[in-house]
Amino acid sequence: MTLTGDRLRLCLARLVEGMTGLRHDGRFHEPNLDGSPGDYISFDSWEWPQGVGLYGLARLWLDGRDDRLRGVLEDWYARRIAAGLPGQNVNTTAPMLALTLLWRETHDPRWEPVLADWADRFVATAPRTEEGGFQHDVSDRINAGELWDDTLFMVGLFLAAYGEAAGRRDLVDEALRQFLVHARYLTDPATGLWFHGWSFEGRHNFARARWARGNAWITAGFLDLFELCRPAAPVEGFLQGVLDSQIAALMPLQCASGAWRTLLDDPQSYEETSATAGFGYAMLKAGRQGRAGEAVRQAGLRALHAVVARIGEDGVVGGVSYGTRMGHDLQFYRDIPIQPTGYGQALAILCLAEALNHPEFRA
Repeated sequence: MTLTGDRLRLCLARLVEGMTGLRHDGRFHEPNLDGSPGDYISFDSWEWPQGVGLYGLARLWLDGRDDRLRGVLEDWYARRIAAGLPGQNVNTTAPMLALTLLWRETHDPRWEPVLADWADRFVATAPRTEEGGFQHDVSDRINAGELWDDTLFMVGLFLAAYGEAAGRRDLVDEALRQFLVHARYLTDPATGLWFHGWSFEGRHNFARARWARGNAWITAGFLDLFELCRPAAPVEGFLQGVLDSQIAALMPLQCASGAWRTLLDDPQSYEETSATAGFGYAMLKAGRQGRAGEAVRQAGLRALHAVVARIGEDGVVGGVSYGTRMGHDLQFYRDIPIQPTGYGQALAILCLAEALNHPEFRA
């Protein structure tokens, strides 16, 4: 079916409904370290999938696609903050990014004290690895001495966005430092792709998995970093070079369907929608902003078609792999189950909303 702007807008409305309607079905049980039940599915829960989901809603609102989303965001944060915030770690920081955008635009006095307190405590107390990287601790596990590519999207973007909006250069610089340290240990110089993680305790990249969604956090995260803050020219130039190498490596790995596999260079692994949406969003944005050429933008359009094909009538995105721990062999990644999630919805929202900025869909 031919894609049009009207169809994309209809799909976006469905995606929002699909995300806000997500509920835990009891399939996955992951208790937190404090013994409380973990809920990585339901929209009304404070965790990283919901945090990414809220970012998608915030971006859609800022694009002027749906003004009622401001009310959805304000209601969500008011309820969750009143209920009490969870313990602080990399993943529970993710919802702070959308809250930053909400505060930046509305100057609502309810939000800034929450943001300032969270940012200051995280920078001061979060466990760090050698060279000052944020250790990827999460609600149900301490990952001693480990760097994960997820951290940059869950924490780095928040510190950059809030630091820029609040006039806190110290926070922007901390965010940029994290991007630099993670790039040092997680990029694969042989391919330009990123590994999922690095261990300082064993000094290795675990399974050396070039995992698709982790790479998508980087591609999308770099493009958004450049938009959310003003890096110094040498830092931006270095990061742009890292991004260029990664995109060049991604291009020949795109499947005929327009999707990418969950292990990017492994034909035995399945095609995965959330990573495809993240790559599509980033490539479309890079093409529009002049950070990449037309061939990259066309790859983004092919990814867009693949994502739209996986959106059900109920607005739920199919083909999304569940939250993925650090794997010690590649089979671990091939076996990750499929499960609708907030981040799958949000990455699809970002991809479709970006597409509406392109001439093919403006009418």
